[in-house]
Formats: sequence, C-alpha cells, structure tokens
Amino acid sequence: MRRIKTLIGVLTLFTIFIGAIPVLANPIVSDENMPVETYEKARVIEIVNIEPEDDEGMEGLVFQEQLVTVKMLSGESKGQTIEVTNTLSGSKGWDLEVKPNDKVIMYKVEHEGEPAELFLYDLVRVPYLSYLIIFFVLSLVIIGGIKGVKSLVALGLTVLAIYKILLPAILKGSSPLLITIVIIIGVTMLTMLIIAGFSKKSASATMGTIGGVIIAGIIALIIGNLAHLTGFASEESRMLLHVEGLDINMQGVLFAGIIIGALGATMDVAMSIASSIEEIKKANPDLSFKELMRSGMNVGQDIMGTMTNTLILAYTGGALPLLILYMAYDTSAIEILNSELIATEVVRAVVGSIGLVFSVPITAFVASLLAAKEKVKSL
Repeated sequence: MRRIKTLIGVLTLFTIFIGAIPVLANPIVSDENMPVETYEKARVIEIVNIEPEDDEGMEGLVFQEQLVTVKMLSGESKGQTIEVTNTLSGSKGWDLEVKPNDKVIMYKVEHEGEPAELFLYDLVRVPYLSYLIIFFVLSLVIIGGIKGVKSLVALGLTVLAIYKILLPAILKGSSPLLITIVIIIGVTMLTMLIIAGFSKKSASATMGTIGGVIIAGIIALIIGNLAHLTGFASEESRMLLHVEGLDINMQGVLFAGIIIGALGATMDVAMSIASSIEEIKKANPDLSFKELMRSGMNVGQDIMGTMTNTLILAYTGGALPLLILYMAYDTSAIEILNSELIATEVVRAVVGSIGLVFSVPITAFVASLLAAKEKVKSL
C-alpha cells in the first residue's frame, strides 16, 4: 500500500512539475527556403588516394584527397554504392580518417531544384556507446537490486527534464536561471521520492540538497558578476551568437550550468547523511537530537574530505588539455588565473564544493530533528 501511495505521489508531482514550466517566448522562426539537411549511415567499401597538389594560395600547404566508395545503409539511397571525396589536411582532430568496413555518418544536403550532395560527416559510434550503457544498467540492477532500478528511473526522469523541458525552454527565451531552479527543485523531489519514498529520510535529503544548491547558486551569481564572467569564454557559447533568431542570456546559462553541476554531488552527500542518521537512530532509538546531529556532522565531514576532492579533480580533468596548452607555451600564472575560461572553471569547481559543504549541516540538522521527533523549541 505504501509503495502504491509513493508511486501515485511521484506521478502527481511529475505532472505538476511539467505543467508548471512556462513557455515564455515564441518558437524560433525557420526559413522555408533553407536547404533540407539529413544524416544517413553508410559503410566504407574502398578508399583510393588522389595524388596531392601544392596549393600556392595556402602558403604551400599540401592537402591529401581520397576517393571513398561507400554503400548506403539507410535513407532513400539505401543499398546504393556512392563515391564521395574526403579531404585530409594533416590536422589531427579535424580530419576524418576512415578505412574499409568502417561505418560512417553521411551528411546529405538538398537544395530545391538541385541534386542532393553527400559528404562524409563522422564515424558511427552509437553501438559502442550502447554497449557501455547496457553494461552500466546491468551492473546497477545486479548489484543495486530494486534500489538500482529506482536509480535508473530517477536518472531517466532527470535526463527527460533536462532535454525535454530545460533546453527547449531556454531556446524559447525563458530565463536560464529561473527555469534551472524550477528544474532542480522538481528533479530533487522526484529523485528522493523514488529512492526513499515519502519518508523523513527523503524529506531531509531534499531540504539539504536544495539548500546547498541555492547557496551555491547565490555565491556563483555574486562572484560571477564581480569577476565579470560573461558566459562567452568557451567556443561553444560564442557559436551561439551566430545562430539566427536565437536570443539567449549566456551569463544566465553559465550560472545555470554551475548550479546543475553542483546538484549531483550535493544530492549524493545529502542522501548519504540522511541515510546514516536514519540507520544510527534505528540502532539506538534513545539518541537525542544533539547526539544524532553530532553523528551526522562526523559522517558529513568524512564525506567532505573525499567528495570535494572528487569535484575538483573532475573539473580539472575536463580542463586538462587547456592546462597542458598553457604549460606548453609557458604562460604566466597571472595570465592563466585571470583568463575568463580558467576563472569560469575555478568558480564552477569551488562553488560546487561550497554547495556540497553547506548541504552537510542542513541535512544533518533536518534529519536529526525529524529522527529525534523533537520540537524546535527544545533546541
């Protein structure tokens, strides 16, 4: 009966959550005269190298051209054999190097009244990613049991909220910061209810998570404005400037990304502390609020020592190529630390850690208060 009530509650909250998301702007206007672009799969059959020629207009750079024969595996041309030209500039990361039997993605563009053009776009990687995801799901279900299944459901709802609600809302002109706050509150509540049901543990973990993330968001907003972080430090953010009909507050997107990045680790810490206090209370029902609070803080301090380090290492790992580039060119410390790109990553990492740290006392306080069944006056 309790599980049924939990399920009904989760579904009700999810319905309210979706219904509460506003659509604040008109959709992006599309041009009917734009070419039709599609992507199709193909298999490389044969590669023939074409003799390179010096291009005097490119300061003597030599480009290698290949005549690649592919067999279409999808789309209107499925089964047909087509020849396309693949140009190699000798630059790793830019060139698409293929060999026979490779599966590739073909970019097809059709202009009205003209024949379609096909180009090599990229290698097919989805099958290998699918194997990885299947292994992850099986590991989670086998080792985690029913809680592993619940975790998958919570993960699915989180992904759905981001890709079906958050991103479309931002593209349509909604405030990135406002919509992100609504999303994180909804995702946190749904996740905790799925994992722990309607319980003191889920309530305290939810309060700790939301409290820590809100504090992190406020600090990010203050420091970001003081440090003049514009949100245009990365190449991807600058590319958004050239999207026709798109008007996005990139500084708001930056702060929204910082909050989302802090959510996962903060949620983990909050649930760990809430679960610890609940188990301690079961083992010794006579413990008072102060004793439970002390135990919760001890657990939280141990988690802080490792989790904060994990966050810093995760963000450092993401920026590792950039750091190596700075070192390779012997860039001075004053240049590195004052670069907006590095400053953004520092704010992202430190603010996420701050949210994690503040979630510890908030969760410990709420969980201890609920577990001890004491009134606030007794404090």
